[in-house]
Amino acid sequence: MVEDVIEDGAENLADAAAGTSDPVSDETQRLMAENAALKEQALRFAAEAENTRRRAEREANDARAYAIQRFARDLLDAADNLSRAVEHAPKESADPAVETLVLGVQMTEKALQTAFERNGLKRVAPDRGAKFDPNLHQAMMEQPVSDLGPGVVVQVMQTGYELLGRLVRPAMVVVTPKAAAGAPAGDAGAYAQPRGGEAGSSVDQKA
Repeated sequence: MVEDVIEDGAENLADAAAGTSDPVSDETQRLMAENAALKEQALRFAAEAENTRRRAEREANDARAYAIQRFARDLLDAADNLSRAVEHAPKESADPAVETLVLGVQMTEKALQTAFERNGLKRVAPDRGAKFDPNLHQAMMEQPVSDLGPGVVVQVMQTGYELLGRLVRPAMVVVTPKAAAGAPAGDAGAYAQPRGGEAGSSVDQKA
């Protein structure tokens, strides 16, 4: 009888102990869960802020490029004329006036190119033997060269320009033949433009 009472009391104490939660432990768990949620929220806000910053920077660059692209394109003819003048200017002259004129043209051409670069307008002038890039180059004609492999630049006929990563004018180049698979040498498809008919979309066989 007494043993039954003791046993019943022990069971009641065990049940009470099992049903009693530690308030300190519960508060710690709540704080940990709240901290994890706040951390996740902070990371999400940081990611959104970074995306917003990148998007704003990209839109600013696009707006800037659009604003000066037309103006820059109009200046390319002047840059071409200055480059040709420097290229064909006499290296030496007995006439001081001619030397002064040549020096002035050279300084003007250099100043114009510096202004271009300062505003994000960069020259596209591949070296001899550089791989033909249809995203930047326009193949004007093919010319087999014994010391160069297929599909490379032989000569730059006209310098190209890109503005803030956007092509304003492709570089006009002479290239070595590069036959496409299943096509005869000299086929225009060998230099097809991958982005759909922009620079380098074909080889001008008549040039």
